[in-house]
Parts: sequence; C-alpha cells; structure tokens
Amino acid sequence: MPNYADLKRITDVDKRKRIVRGLKALRAGINAEGGAIPPKTASDTLLLASWNLREFDSGKYRFRDVEPYHYIAEVINRFDIVAIQEVRKSLFPLQQLKRMLGSWWDFLVTDVTLGRSGNSERMAFFYDRRKVDFTGLAAELVLEEAIPAAGRQVQFARSPYVAGFRAGWAYFTLVTVHIYYGEGVPVDARRLAEITALGKTIASNAGDLSSANVYGPEDKPKRDNLLLLGDFNIFNRKDVTMEALTAAGFRVPDALQSIPGSNVTKDKHYDQIAYYKELRSMRPTGRAGVFDFYDCVYREDQEADYAADRQEKPGRSFRDWRTYQMSDHLPMWVEFQVDDSDAYLDELGA
Repeated sequence: MPNYADLKRITDVDKRKRIVRGLKALRAGINAEGGAIPPKTASDTLLLASWNLREFDSGKYRFRDVEPYHYIAEVINRFDIVAIQEVRKSLFPLQQLKRMLGSWWDFLVTDVTLGRSGNSERMAFFYDRRKVDFTGLAAELVLEEAIPAAGRQVQFARSPYVAGFRAGWAYFTLVTVHIYYGEGVPVDARRLAEITALGKTIASNAGDLSSANVYGPEDKPKRDNLLLLGDFNIFNRKDVTMEALTAAGFRVPDALQSIPGSNVTKDKHYDQIAYYKELRSMRPTGRAGVFDFYDCVYREDQEADYAADRQEKPGRSFRDWRTYQMSDHLPMWVEFQVDDSDAYLDELGA
C-alpha cells in the first residue's frame, strides 16, 4: 500500500478526514465485487496501465495539493507498471508520487519536448521494482523522414518514449506516446500522419527495439514483446486513425476492444494499448478496463465540499476544475500472464 504518513502532517482536520474518506472510497471501488482492477500477484501476472495525468503539474488552474496526490498514488499502486503522459517541466510531481508509493517504486522520464505543440511535456514510466526490472533500454523516438504539416516538415509533437523491462518470463519494450491533437475532429491530418508514421517506424525497426538479449532454444536472437500505449487522441476505434495502427501490425487485446472510452464521459477512445503482431511469454488474461475514480472521489455530489479550494479560479465549473486535480482521462489497464514455467517444463519433458 502507499505511504500514508503525510496524513498525520495535515493540520486541517476537516481536510484530513476528507482525504481519509476518499482513500477508503477508492480502495473500496478498486476492490469492488467482481474486481474493478484485479489484485496484484507476486510473480505470475503483470498489470500494465496507461494514464494521461492532465497538466501534471503545471499549476494552470491551481497546483495540486496533497489530496489528489494521495488519490493518484492509490490508483497507481494497484498496477505493476504505468505509462504516464502530460508530465510537465518540474520533476517534483514524480518525486512526490515516488515518495508516497514507497522506496520499491521507481520512474523513468524524458526531457521536455520543446515547441508550441510539445506543450513543454515529458512522458514517464512508473514501475514497481518488486515485480518489474528495467533492462537498460531508454530512448526517445525520432523519425527518419519528417511529417509534412502546414507547409513545413515536422517531427512528432511530443517525442515517443521507448523503454525496456522484464517481468516474470516476459521481456517487453514499451513505447508510450501523446499524439498531436490538433482540430477537435475525429480525423485531423497531422494526427493521422503521426500515428501512421509511428506505426510504420516501430514496425520496420521492431528488431532493433528489443529490450534485452533474448535467445531461443537454438541460440538465435529472438525479438521480445513490443507494445504501444498512451494517448493517441483516437476518437473512434473504427476510424482511419485506429486503422493506421492495425495496418502496421498492432493488435489491441480482445478484452480492451469492448470497454468504454477512457475520457471522463467515456465516449472517446483516446487511449490505447496494443502489441506488435504476437506476444511471447506474455498472454492477455482476458481482464482489462478503465477505472473511473470519479465514482469514488471528487464526485459531483461533493461539489460543496470543495468550494473553498476553488476560490482561486471561481469561474471554472466543478466538473472541469476536478480534472486539474485528478485528470480528464481515466487510467486504462490490461492484465497479462507472465509465468511460462509449465510450458518450459513441458518442453523439457517432451
């Protein structure tokens, strides 16, 4: 569980009680009957998630105080590894989360993407070292051929982040992205160009993105698992932006294809998790979803409780304000089986 020591230092008793109620509600929501999110296991499964944490933490409408940090840490703690988008310049938010999550958690983070479209953002991976090992590969993806946009040649608005990990028997390379949004329409030309270039570039260089020296029974190098995840700004799973990924050889696990959208209103499929062609020693268990933390904290029936907190920006609606405390995206997750012990023993005994 996360470190709750900070709760004792909160001198505002009413706020401390509110946070405690919120944490208990989150824990109950996560552990709801039927399992909103499955429990973590010691070694045989991997819970992988992607979460765009809105403006984390730009202070655009008020810097987050200790309350949302507790809630964010509580959610992240349920997973083994989480790709995070929209991290801003300061590393304090990530350092704060690491302290709250515990010494067994660690993070990797990019530098700041410069330029207006980059929005001074970083991308990060948070991972639980009791389950997940970082294998040493970490890089930002640069296109060999730039994308034409508005009469000029451009790179990705925000550089995709590539990193390699191991959990159980599985070696896997994750590529997390925050694709250009552009016009608020289902198919923006530059957004489609970015997704198309991303899929083709990853597919054509899959062998070079291996996170470890993985060898098969004949001592021949074997590509490890390659997964794309993050905020693709895809409006609909059936439009050409999604087709650009599947045409390049990426597959969305079956369990993720039937879940609601990952935006707060659950009608857009901005966030995606997909693997390239096939998986090795890493099999979807059939459990996946998005977790709606607004069922537990910052609920609409709690608006009056936050009247004082909102005085700094009183013109914002509560529904909008709360997205700068938590996020306007819900975390998307999928569970994989990563224990190949039985298959290996069967092979040896054959």
